[in-house]
Amino acid sequence: MIPRYRLAALAAGMLLALAAQAQSQPRPAAKAAPTDAELETAIRQRFAGSKSGADQFTVRVQGGVATIEGKTDVVQRKSAATRMAKAAGAKRVVNKIVVSQAGRKAAASNLPSGPRRAQVKRSEVQR
Repeated sequence: MIPRYRLAALAAGMLLALAAQAQSQPRPAAKAAPTDAELETAIRQRFAGSKSGADQFTVRVQGGVATIEGKTDVVQRKSAATRMAKAAGAKRVVNKIVVSQAGRKAAASNLPSGPRRAQVKRSEVQR
């Protein structure tokens, strides 16, 4: 049977050997940030592959910041455009998409009417 102090010394030695080995191995190079033109192309490709492509948004990228402009009748497409641009690699997104009045009315009509749960006090709960 091996004494505990020898097991501890053996384990410490193994950890040092693993740490030295990890430092000696070359680390993979960091992935280079895409150029503005590459990023703009990637965002346009994401738009083309989605329902947002029907709205023909314009995209400009400068310094990794994507600016999206256009009009839509669907409220969700505005936030979807921001998510797609960030997923493509944009550092920041300036979303200047305008939702039409008809689109806002359609979204509002889908919401339930009456007080929201957070607006109702516990003492007012009807059972």
